[in-house]
Amino acid sequence: MNNKYIVTSNKIITVSDIKTLSNGAFVVSDGIISDIGDYNDIKSKYKDLEVIDFKDLVITPSLIDCHTHLFEYATSTVYPVTEETYEIAQDTLILNGLMSGVTAFGEQVCGSPMYEMNLNKIKEKVKTLPLDIVFSTNSITIGFENLVNLTAVTGKSSVDKETLINEEILEKIIDESEYPGENVFINATPANLKEELVPKAGEIIYTQEELNKISKMFHNKGKKIGCHVAGEEGIKMAIEAKIDIIHHGHGITNELIKKAKEENIIIVATPLGGTHLKPNSPEEIEALVKEGIIIAIATDSYLPPDINLPWLNFEDDSPRGPEVLMKISNQGMLKLKDVGLDENEILSLITLNGAKVLGLEEKIGALKVGMKANFIASKGIPGLEITDIKDIIKVFYEGKCVIDKKR
Repeated sequence: MNNKYIVTSNKIITVSDIKTLSNGAFVVSDGIISDIGDYNDIKSKYKDLEVIDFKDLVITPSLIDCHTHLFEYATSTVYPVTEETYEIAQDTLILNGLMSGVTAFGEQVCGSPMYEMNLNKIKEKVKTLPLDIVFSTNSITIGFENLVNLTAVTGKSSVDKETLINEEILEKIIDESEYPGENVFINATPANLKEELVPKAGEIIYTQEELNKISKMFHNKGKKIGCHVAGEEGIKMAIEAKIDIIHHGHGITNELIKKAKEENIIIVATPLGGTHLKPNSPEEIEALVKEGIIIAIATDSYLPPDINLPWLNFEDDSPRGPEVLMKISNQGMLKLKDVGLDENEILSLITLNGAKVLGLEEKIGALKVGMKANFIASKGIPGLEITDIKDIIKVFYEGKCVIDKKR
């Protein structure tokens, strides 16, 4: 394939101001979209360029999963690995993500008792891969009877509560964090464990004063802060502390939704799970969007789903990851269609809004001039019309085809 070519299809959903193009086209030049519009206009301007015609396939931006745990926790959740084979499994999970149409991840680094993660080494490795991964460095509390605290900068060993609020440790976390992920866990997490093993899951870890101080430290360094939180009390604390991005927000009330909007808080919804409370329902997603909150849907992968939740419709509780991003988004996206939202606005929940969470909205998440040519060719609109990754036929990253399932 040449470095400059034309992409055309009967339907291109841009997730931009120009919305959906019928018989549209865009020009890819050295991995960037350099022009976009009606096919006949584009073809007349660039007569000598190769044309890739996807005909009846739908072209959309590639997907973004802005909250994952692929490198630390998911690896041993999915595969029976040891430290000797951890990195092989990491590569497999990344490939699974690409096959699912995802070319950008927001990856949480929390510290793990199972794997000593060398973040600098991982970041260098990621530079060679055909996808974007942005890292959030965090502290985490696991809700065992005796709470276990870990941080991204202290490694495999559990630390005490005082370490979580230690300014020197916090400075290191802030310096290394690239986006507002789960920088701070307001509630102890069940961490994918059975309920009887984590009786303190959901317990509030910080005082309001401590949380305010941590948030202010991030902001003083010009960084946004995100948090893991669920339940009315914890969400109130997050809003008061001026947290920028709420991850999960399970159990959010209508009153808190309005307050979150007033503070311009972005919410990363995780319908698959991730906290001690039931995950975000389609109704909750609809309420957030109706209030005008920017919402991105993410998998928090890899998680075992609650098979009793009707909007998930899984037959077993084996851990799921990016391959179900479309499936877990489907019911919420259909509700938004029923209330009259445009397909571009709806698709933004798993594309452009995820880019906004990652701070990459000027580069990825939409098909417009100047942005990366990251796109997929599918048998329908991802999440809205299709939920099975077999219906994603080709995946492009910076103009290069990285997954090709043929027809």
